[in-house]
Amino acid sequence: MKKNILIIAITVLLFNCKNDTKQNNGKLNVVTTTSMITDLVKNIGGDHINIQGLMGSGVDPHLYKASEGDVTKLVNADVIFYNGLHLEGKLVEVFEKMGSNTKTPIELGAVLDKSQLIGSDYFASNYDPHVWFNIAFFKQFSNKVTVILSEKNPENANSFVKNEKLFLQKLEALEQNVLATIETLPKEKRILVTAHDAFNYFGKNYGFNVVGLQGLSTATEAGVQDVQKLAAFIIENKVKAIFVESSVPKRTIEALQAAVNSKGHDVVIGGTLFSDALGNAGTVEGTYVGMFEYNVNTIVNALK
Repeated sequence: MKKNILIIAITVLLFNCKNDTKQNNGKLNVVTTTSMITDLVKNIGGDHINIQGLMGSGVDPHLYKASEGDVTKLVNADVIFYNGLHLEGKLVEVFEKMGSNTKTPIELGAVLDKSQLIGSDYFASNYDPHVWFNIAFFKQFSNKVTVILSEKNPENANSFVKNEKLFLQKLEALEQNVLATIETLPKEKRILVTAHDAFNYFGKNYGFNVVGLQGLSTATEAGVQDVQKLAAFIIENKVKAIFVESSVPKRTIEALQAAVNSKGHDVVIGGTLFSDALGNAGTVEGTYVGMFEYNVNTIVNALK
C-alpha cells in the first residue's frame, strides 16, 4: 500500500509540481543517488550546478527507499545521475515512472562494456553493480557526466571539460598511489574478507581474493552456516584481519571474528572500509579519491 501511495505521489508531482523548492539561480539543478556519484558530479559541475545527493555517509543504496521529499527533488531536477545495474534497487520504480514522463534519469552504469563486468546471481542485471572500485570505470562515468552537463548547459561546456580533465588527473594519480601501496603487500596475503562482496572489482584489478560474508547485496542476511564456512576458510588460509563496512551493521563481522577465535585462531578486525558510501562530508574519506586511498591503506596495513 505504501509503495502504491508513493507511485501515485510521483505521478501527481510530475504533472502538477510548481517547482516550489526548485533553485532558480540560473544553474542546473542536479540530483544524484550515491555519495560516490555526488562527489564525481561536484568535481565536474563545479560552481555551475546546484547539486543534491540523496544518499549521504553510511547509507546503504541496496536498501534505500525514496521519501516524498526525495521525489520532489527528483521532479525538480534538470538532470538526474544514478549508478544503475540495480544498485539502487528500491528506486528503480521511481526512475521508471519518471522516465516514462518528462525526463529520463541517466544510468551511468549503462556506459560500461558489459563484457568487462563481473557476473552476479544476486541482481536482476546479472552484474555486480559495485563498479566504482574500478577506477577505469569511474573515468568513463566522468566522461558521460561531462557530456550530459554540456548538453544541458552548453554555455558552460568549456568549464565542464576543463574540470573533467583536472578530475581525470586526480584519478590517474590515485591509480599510481594505489598500485605502489599494494605492491608492498605480498601476494599470498592478499585475501580480503568483508561484510559483503562490494570489492570484487577491486580484487580483480589488484590481485585480491575477495570473500564477502553476505554476498553482493546487503538485502540478504548471513546465516550460521555462512559464518562457520567462512570461519573455516579464514583459519585454513591464516588470514590475519577481517573488515567491517561503514554502510553495513558490524554485528555479522563480529560474529565471524568470535567464531574464528573460538576455534583457536586469532583474527582481528582490521578496520572499517567504505564500500557503498563515502565518509562524512569535509573529511578525506568524504571524497572518492580519499575514500579509495584510505581503504587501500587500511587493508594493506592490517594484512601485512
